[in-house]
Amino acid sequence: MSSGVLDEAIKKAAIAWISVGDGPAWALWCMPAEASLVVVSGPGEQFAPGLAEAQRAVVRLRGDHGGLIVQSEAVVSRLVPGSEEWTEIAPQLAGKRLNASGSAEDLVARWVADDCALVRLTPVTESAVGAADLPSGSHASPPRDTPARVETRRPFRLHRVTKR
Repeated sequence: MSSGVLDEAIKKAAIAWISVGDGPAWALWCMPAEASLVVVSGPGEQFAPGLAEAQRAVVRLRGDHGGLIVQSEAVVSRLVPGSEEWTEIAPQLAGKRLNASGSAEDLVARWVADDCALVRLTPVTESAVGAADLPSGSHASPPRDTPARVETRRPFRLHRVTKR
């Protein structure tokens, strides 16, 4: 596969499906930064189990039609607050964060105070697999168990309803 497809998919990415190890893929909001993606996770932000501590992850990106077009292994590096890379990327990411309360500076300060993880995912071009080489079957997995499931009650009927 050519690296051009991977580069274009990264440039247009607003969401990526990211999995760590053998875990499930999570749909995570991301921001393109050069030839990599930046993701924020932690308290008050999106849930990305194991991503902050991982060395490698698998990134799946979609195309303009909404379907999977490229899958690649990526090197994960956590940005350290106060570093040059952090001061460059964190305000940009905070500016693109939707529904954030307060200014971008307030949001970056909250990320530092709450120990949120900003990670850079740099895809390994050699491991990229294009749409033509991906399996043609569904990539859907069964729904995960959740405590949020609510039993629905039968509707209340005041009088007996007869069928005709």
